[in-house]
Amino acid sequence: MKLPLASSLLMATLLTACQSAEKTDTTKAAFRLITLDPGHFHAALVQKTMYPDVDSVVHVYAPDGPDLQLHLDKIEGYNTRPENPTHWKEVVYKGPDFLDKMIAEKAGNVVVMAGNNRLKTDYILKTVGAGFNVLADKPMVIDASKFDELKEAFATAEKNNVLLYDIMTERYEITTMLQRAFSQQPALFGTLEKGTLENPAVTKESVHHFYKNVSGSILTRPAWFMDVAQQGEGIVDVTTHLVDLVQWACFPEQVIDYQKDISLTAARRWTTDMTLSQFKAITKQDAFPDYLKKDVVKDSVLKVYSNGEINYQLRGVHAKVSVTWAYKAPEGAGDTHYSIMRGTKANLIIRQGAEQQYKPALYVEAANGSKDLEASLKAVLPKIQQEFPGVDSKKNAAGWEIVIPDKYKEGHEAHFGRVTEKYLEYLKAGKLPAWEVPNMIAKYYTTTQALEKAKK
Repeated sequence: MKLPLASSLLMATLLTACQSAEKTDTTKAAFRLITLDPGHFHAALVQKTMYPDVDSVVHVYAPDGPDLQLHLDKIEGYNTRPENPTHWKEVVYKGPDFLDKMIAEKAGNVVVMAGNNRLKTDYILKTVGAGFNVLADKPMVIDASKFDELKEAFATAEKNNVLLYDIMTERYEITTMLQRAFSQQPALFGTLEKGTLENPAVTKESVHHFYKNVSGSILTRPAWFMDVAQQGEGIVDVTTHLVDLVQWACFPEQVIDYQKDISLTAARRWTTDMTLSQFKAITKQDAFPDYLKKDVVKDSVLKVYSNGEINYQLRGVHAKVSVTWAYKAPEGAGDTHYSIMRGTKANLIIRQGAEQQYKPALYVEAANGSKDLEASLKAVLPKIQQEFPGVDSKKNAAGWEIVIPDKYKEGHEAHFGRVTEKYLEYLKAGKLPAWEVPNMIAKYYTTTQALEKAKK
């Protein structure tokens, strides 16, 4: 019997819906997360949002203790927040054999790592060796003695057909994205200067704070975060982001050979001093643990090598990256970033100080007495707007400020979701872009060799 047209359409719609639902369910189960030994709040930030192709059940393997509880509390906070709550279900295994248990049970196919950096390189090698994909917080390695082990991990991942990737959130900060985009417009920027040691072509400076607000509350840091033997010195930790951005912005999507393209010029390191009362405020611990006693002077002041600066050349371009950790930001301030890319026609500068109300802003200023900045900027803006609709410019005393719509200003915590989404795209494709692995290796070569140089 022939069905009326309306009934036929209804049946077709229902059939399509069923097929779509089946497809969605399959897609949702495609990726199953495992969290390994979460000791840093970045592990939780990966789960601040849900992903349509990721199972809501997450298996956690960790030793019992406060680090694990802080992680679970953050996930619970996301699950119970009034707006856009998540619905993760954490299945937790606690015990000293947590790593072996994870490998034996194979309860997921993507392992998220953000915690004690002294252990991370070993975790990575064993995990990719067991056939898991790994999404790791930076840094993947904190000293030169483990650099070859990290290289081995990338080779093992390739052999086992799994993807090893680090969480580079700063690539998703809108002023950084626009700085890179404008630098690719020769009519405005010209070409990247080579610079000198005294006046680098690229400078990136990052200021951070031990005492900070994350997801609406004061962050409790594990005591080992202040132990550079476990967390890593500042020169191999936060500078990972800065070295990554230099490579990513100056030579986009190009393979960098660490043995040929990088030349270290100078490196230095220095401490941030923290009193016992300040230490208590961020760790909730009444005394310095024994492993920190080596860094304590006069029984009351902890000296943390959290600050560092690297001067180096990348394919002949002079770059300087530096990180500074203060204990606490001034009222109304937060972590800040400064960056300049010097071109033959224009300089692209990110500032994030009091004048910018501690929000990053991008400026275009003439270089070398260039007189046609306004015309050049107007000429290239339509190309920029194709990728970033709504972006505009306004004149100021020194040149031009790039006007950025609020929809692009997501904030640091949201960038963890962006990285995860990008990584899931790579997993679906079954491969990373050809430049990513060699450039990760180049990045960690730069940071670990700089630490060696700074210690001499």
